[in-house]
Amino acid sequence: MRALAPYQSGLWLAEYLSIRCQLCRIYRSSSQHHLTNNIPNLKKASKRLGRGLLCTHCHHSITWLPNPFLVDIAPNITLPIQAATYYDYPIRQAIRAFKHHEDMTKLAILVHALRQLPRPKGCHNTNSVIVPMPTTNPRLVKRGFDPVSILSTQLSKHWNIPLWQGVERIDDTNTQQGLTRSERLSNLDNAFALTQMPPVKRLILFDDVATTGASLQALGRTIHEQVSHFYTSALPSANNYELSAYALAHGSQ
Repeated sequence: MRALAPYQSGLWLAEYLSIRCQLCRIYRSSSQHHLTNNIPNLKKASKRLGRGLLCTHCHHSITWLPNPFLVDIAPNITLPIQAATYYDYPIRQAIRAFKHHEDMTKLAILVHALRQLPRPKGCHNTNSVIVPMPTTNPRLVKRGFDPVSILSTQLSKHWNIPLWQGVERIDDTNTQQGLTRSERLSNLDNAFALTQMPPVKRLILFDDVATTGASLQALGRTIHEQVSHFYTSALPSANNYELSAYALAHGSQ
């Protein structure tokens, strides 16, 4: 039997053995019982939370599923980006601790947030793939792990849609933090390239934080341009794929 990675073990313990809320650390069961009279159809609500890793009080203290926003990837073609929540407390602190300090104790909060994302309509494991935001080898070596890869794996399990890593990041651009939107777009010029053609027509792009959406926009633009070029030259009638994008959080970093 293959051994679990540390983050997998931590998630398993938080999921099945811990009875405490992963945010406030108060018992999940007692917190939900305390709020029973204030929330109608609590049984349905608890089921909707999807194996809730937060207590009901902490769950409802966070704003979920802000309105999606659109970015242009080609003339008359937009990419919709849906985030699970805003880049605000407590998600902001959890993301920072997880990404920059490899604090795996915060992963359960982020997984809870991912589980609020509804699976795109019409997408399933035979007609869709999730495309994680790729990173470069120097960044991977410097950080020691790939947070987007871990998060996208959890989203893949939640939606039962496979991952596809047919895009590579071909340069080592500067960090996007602190840049304006125009600087972010310029920073990502020629940053991505397809290494193979997509196996399906529905591609779901995923990143951890969508600030202005520039990274997802550049990734979507690359896929659109390169796939469209292939279909136009090789199989003109097959150019009917769909692109959408999702993120853990949306807001300023």
